[in-house]
Amino acid sequence: MSMSDSDSSSYAGADYKSFKQISRERLLHEMLRSSKTGDSKSTWKVLIMDKLTVKIMSHSCKMTDITDEGVSLVEDIYKRRQPLPTMDAIYFIQPTRENVIMFLSDMSGRTPLYRKAFVFFSSAISKELVMDIKKDTKVLTRLGALREMNLEYFPIDSQGFITNNERALEELFGDEENNHKGVTCLNVMAKRIATVFASLREFPSVRFRAAKSLDATTMTTFRDLIPTKLAAGVWDCLMKYKKSIPNFPQTETCELLIVDRSIDQIAPVIHEWTYDAMCHDLLNMEGNKYVHEVPGKSGGPAERKEVLLEDHDPIWLELRHAHIAYASEQLHEKMTNFISKNKAAQIQHGSKSSSEMSTRDIQKMVQALPQYSEQIDKLSLHVEIAGKINRIIRESGLRELGQLEQDLVFGDATTKDVIKFFTMTEDIAHENKLRLLMILASVCPEKFEGEKGQNLMRLAKLTEEDMNVVHNMRMLGGQPVTKKKLTTAFGLKFDIHKKRAARKDRPGEEEKWQLSRFYPIIEELLEKLTKNELSKEDYPCLNDPSPSYHGSPFSGPVNQNPHSMRSRRTPTWARPRGSEDGYSSDSVLRHASSDFRRMGQRIFVFIVGGATRSELRVCHKLTEKLKREIILGSSSLDDPAQFITKLKMITTHELSLDDIQI
Repeated sequence: MSMSDSDSSSYAGADYKSFKQISRERLLHEMLRSSKTGDSKSTWKVLIMDKLTVKIMSHSCKMTDITDEGVSLVEDIYKRRQPLPTMDAIYFIQPTRENVIMFLSDMSGRTPLYRKAFVFFSSAISKELVMDIKKDTKVLTRLGALREMNLEYFPIDSQGFITNNERALEELFGDEENNHKGVTCLNVMAKRIATVFASLREFPSVRFRAAKSLDATTMTTFRDLIPTKLAAGVWDCLMKYKKSIPNFPQTETCELLIVDRSIDQIAPVIHEWTYDAMCHDLLNMEGNKYVHEVPGKSGGPAERKEVLLEDHDPIWLELRHAHIAYASEQLHEKMTNFISKNKAAQIQHGSKSSSEMSTRDIQKMVQALPQYSEQIDKLSLHVEIAGKINRIIRESGLRELGQLEQDLVFGDATTKDVIKFFTMTEDIAHENKLRLLMILASVCPEKFEGEKGQNLMRLAKLTEEDMNVVHNMRMLGGQPVTKKKLTTAFGLKFDIHKKRAARKDRPGEEEKWQLSRFYPIIEELLEKLTKNELSKEDYPCLNDPSPSYHGSPFSGPVNQNPHSMRSRRTPTWARPRGSEDGYSSDSVLRHASSDFRRMGQRIFVFIVGGATRSELRVCHKLTEKLKREIILGSSSLDDPAQFITKLKMITTHELSLDDIQI
């Protein structure tokens, strides 16, 4: 029996494994398979989880993966369960008092529910709860394992994870007078982010967006300090891991950049024109689940069928980040080629009559039929989806709207163009009008002061609730803009002598498809990070690696004042942290595969308040371009409708100078 995080061979093997592969293998091999050792005689086992760990497991593994490891039954720890005294149980649970009480209730007394218990906690357990378990001598004799897995995140992609803090926007950016929920949210988020590094055996240099103060009369708010506080929370967890987890690196092996949603207000609402983003934006999908109708058997009524658009689908993997126009072209080409080359398909489509078929033709047809059926099903599905998306684009006038959105972002359109669009264009969907005004508010915040904003909303026939959404979006970045200032509340700076633009065209970036001009801000930040050009003042580092650290742009302490500019007091969590000597090993470089050849150290970027599909796409794109695996983390992954709904839930209390006690 061990109380330490178990050592896994998946980190030191010769074969490089992706982030999602490591997560999956830890759950299947390190947890489920390890319960087969020792004096365990049972062939089949029961897996008991809570609501959170069920989600963690379902993000990484399929039910067939679990049964392959000898699990015959999956149970909820809080539901009444049938005693199975001849079987062993694997508990994968959060280390909460309630869960420990339930576990002790199951395994104590004369007649425990199970023969033996293998207990794995999703994160670090307190000493008090460990003592509660050790007090019960009968339970101790029935324990096969007691370990901290330190795996409490949700892989959403081979290069993406979420911490499942769905209410982060509401809890962190809401009422300044009551930030108790915000502190709790950050603590949970920090712990879950840290478990990513525990799983990968990575120790990051931790950089974060520093709080901005407009002038000496402006207080730094809780919202301003979110990345700073989260970085400190992650760091505290990592320091504990260095002492408690076997083989955890003692020096830096990768980079972590923590930012929040205020760095880019446009990415969550602008129309992203890739196949993946369009599916989730336009098709009312539930997660990755797409529901469509297929012809009924034997000529019966059509049947509803659910499919998952995920990594196991090769067509989805190939085209998900492609522009919808390119994806549509490729699908048409694939279908045409498939029909022209496949004998069974040719016969099905009447290219040859049965009388023209040779024995060889018939033989090929029989051989091709099973493969033909599976391939044509996948192709037909994607052709149907792409066709539906293109139809919505056409019927909703999205091309014209998308062009105006991008022109606004790049400074090629003004408020007058928006007014003209609303006046001249009919039948624009309510949400699309709101999204357009949200982009305008990001680019030209002064247009939404007082009566100006009300007039724009009336012209668009939007409601008071919609106005509140725009207001809350502006509040994410701090104080709303005053008439005297041209610095926006969105982390964007404008030169008043130049055209008003939230993005500049990128040199060397050729626009291959219409409406593919937009890019999220994190693309710029990540490229600067890899070139050592990211400002140390705006993005300080909590640890200070020595020059031997590969590509380290960090030096000097974190000089971060977390309160009013007038205050000289610096809390302990903002002081520079001591660090070991820099890391200069090539251990990460030694991992290589066909997908990641000679990759440099991993880069993690975490966005508090929800990430977008465009930002996930950028991480894949930059991994190829920069030859460094980039992993995106966030509190949630939001489509535009979800982001707008979350903005509606924020309640804000504005601070004025009258509120500040000097």
